[in-house]
Amino acid sequence: MSGRPGRIDWLVELEPVVARLVDRHLGTVREWFPHQYIPWSRGADFEGPVGGTGWHTSQSKLSTAARSSLVLNLLTEDNLPSYHYAFATTVSRDGAWGEWLNRWTAEEDRHAAAIRGYLHTSRAVDPVELERARMRQLSAGFTSTHEGVLHGLAYVTVQELATRVAHRNAGRHSGDPVCERLMTRIAADENLHMVFYRELLRAALEIAPGPALAAILQAVRDFRMPSYAAPDFARLAMDVALGGIYHVGHFHDEVAVPLLRSLGVLDLSAVGALGRRCQEDLGRFLELLRAEARSFEERRARLVEGRARWETLCAGGGRPAAPSRGTAGGS
Repeated sequence: MSGRPGRIDWLVELEPVVARLVDRHLGTVREWFPHQYIPWSRGADFEGPVGGTGWHTSQSKLSTAARSSLVLNLLTEDNLPSYHYAFATTVSRDGAWGEWLNRWTAEEDRHAAAIRGYLHTSRAVDPVELERARMRQLSAGFTSTHEGVLHGLAYVTVQELATRVAHRNAGRHSGDPVCERLMTRIAADENLHMVFYRELLRAALEIAPGPALAAILQAVRDFRMPSYAAPDFARLAMDVALGGIYHVGHFHDEVAVPLLRSLGVLDLSAVGALGRRCQEDLGRFLELLRAEARSFEERRARLVEGRARWETLCAGGGRPAAPSRGTAGGS
């Protein structure tokens, strides 16, 4: 594998690949319609100018973790205007790049419409708080910390894969077949988006492996979900993690490791001094991430077991002692 000398215009170098991948995507993606996945018969008027009744937690059939996961997933999709702007100002809005940007935006916008429709009709979450969170999220916007074409592509590849896992797991943990069908459908789109960006990264690795590996290292090592600035993100993310829907273990097992393996980044040769350093750093990071995942899973298991004992004792009329501050803090 040989890198090309001099400064690389990634927009020019990758445009033929983008054109080919757009054609492949359009030939692969399956048309679908949000209205066919939303349980309209469950819907009822909410309290407001048209009458209706207010929302209460008892109306939701979802667990706290599933509710938090779907809210975070929706808030992630909601910030699409900022993502579109960040993408449009990094790549060209003309030619194959522009064609992909607009197609990707249209598909992502459909995800937000579908998830919101499900949450409203099933009365899964408080619609007032959901709308307030949306307003705060979009008002804050989104600023990418991965500047440039190559670093942006590396980040969005990781992000699309992580989002696919989060969507799919949210559906599985919802306990609602309707929700699971919807989130599986959305996850399928996200997987196709990930494949698109992954193959662009593969092409970049062939053109200049050192800079491409540096971009991948930054994206994996510094990764944060794009909803990290969402209102109440820390609490919602902890609900999701403790519920076993998405946490550091998923990032290691289902995002970082399979993506790096698919691209073969740790096995590439002739990557230059920069590339070799990045490969070494990636290997060390994966070891640290694996250890962090094991530690979190052990803490989570202890907390879940403690909660189960607490609920069993309470249901039996017992008077359990309150959990210690150290136990709760250690979660």
